[in-house]
Amino acid sequence: MAIPIPPVNTPAKPARKGQDAKSTRRFALLLLSPTFLVLALVVGYPVLAGIRQSLYAQAEGLDADGFVIEGERFVGLENYTALFTGERGSAFWNAFFNTTFFTATAVVLETIIGVILALIMHQALRGRGLVRASILVPWAVPTAMSGLLWRWIFQPDGVANAILNQEILWTADGWQSKLAVIIAEVWKTSPFIGLLALAGLQMIPQDVYEAAKVDGASPWQQFRRITLPLIKPALAVAVLFRMLDTLRMFDLPFVLIGGNKDSVETLSMLAWDEANNLRYGVATAYATILFLYIALLAYAFIKIAGADVIGEARARKASVKKGAAA
Repeated sequence: MAIPIPPVNTPAKPARKGQDAKSTRRFALLLLSPTFLVLALVVGYPVLAGIRQSLYAQAEGLDADGFVIEGERFVGLENYTALFTGERGSAFWNAFFNTTFFTATAVVLETIIGVILALIMHQALRGRGLVRASILVPWAVPTAMSGLLWRWIFQPDGVANAILNQEILWTADGWQSKLAVIIAEVWKTSPFIGLLALAGLQMIPQDVYEAAKVDGASPWQQFRRITLPLIKPALAVAVLFRMLDTLRMFDLPFVLIGGNKDSVETLSMLAWDEANNLRYGVATAYATILFLYIALLAYAFIKIAGADVIGEARARKASVKKGAAA
């Protein structure tokens, strides 16, 4: 009589690391899919629609029967090439210079003043909560209200001229209007950089400073060798946000100085003016160029600041592929 032999359960093969990583990525994409869908609807579609609109122009003239032509006509890259030549080209380069000038000047001043404000707020002073609240008040004021406030200050009979004892037409078209916009912008947004820099300061252990004092480091050496490097990540994020915000500046110079002023006209103001005159193709061409300019500067800043997000992602991907192949 044959004795039945029980089946031998062969141990299951361990799952490969590559398959686990792939399933993890699929699960992560599944969880992020609602966010991607919302971004595609509120960001992706408007961008693509704007690029498409920039390739069209409002039809003008009369048809063969003498009727006014209505609708739009496809012009290709004509709206873009027209931005760099002639009268429209001079307006574009003036707005491009103003946008870059405001961004570079304001962000540098805001960073310096913001770090100083963060150091003040970080000190153990009596009434520190009141000092922090008063410093953050300008950031809480809406930009339009801030523009109106500074417009009153810069009136011919306003506070600024009373302090300087001079008659300066701050809201006229000239260098003084540029200075007025920079002063108002720095006053409003320096507390934002100070707030993020303060968050970085509070993450630094006091033991580091005590050790530096024991080693004989001066306050300037402590700031340059300890404080500045350790708050660099928070400061880089603050500067990036402010740079992106200043590049699309519109409301502050528009309310403070007014529209159609060559000295303060930015790319956003120029796009708004074209759209207000029903030249939507040219307006979206301005907006598209501004979008590409902002994206290019943001990428360059991230590379210079050392936060190579794309490089880190590629390194992680390469390591996953290497593990899967092993």
